[in-house]
Amino acid sequence: MTGLDRALAALAALAGLLGVAGSAAAAHTSGGETLKTASQFLLFHAPAILALVALAAAGLTRGALTRTAAGALVVGLALFSGDLAMRALAGQPLFPMAAPTGGFVLMAGWLLAAVAALIP
Repeated sequence: MTGLDRALAALAALAGLLGVAGSAAAAHTSGGETLKTASQFLLFHAPAILALVALAAAGLTRGALTRTAAGALVVGLALFSGDLAMRALAGQPLFPMAAPTGGFVLMAGWLLAAVAALIP
């Protein structure tokens, strides 16, 4: 495993941790639907990032492309879930257009993952 693989795996684990914490917080706050959505995105993508890192580390896919896909998922999560969490907890966005930008980066990450899977 490269240093980048370790960093991506650690960020995936952090996403999982924040997803669980956010889910718990959403369950105990009124109007926690926005925080629930942010938490679900974190929890859904954490295993995907770990899987991409594992595929790249094992040499089963093009390493650079697969790591780029994992990195895009991390950045997209930070923007999308971060914006939703800030709105829910602080009442203001991370910055204008953070959530839509994060959503676009997440979609780009999934597209890169598909391309990485198809290129021998």
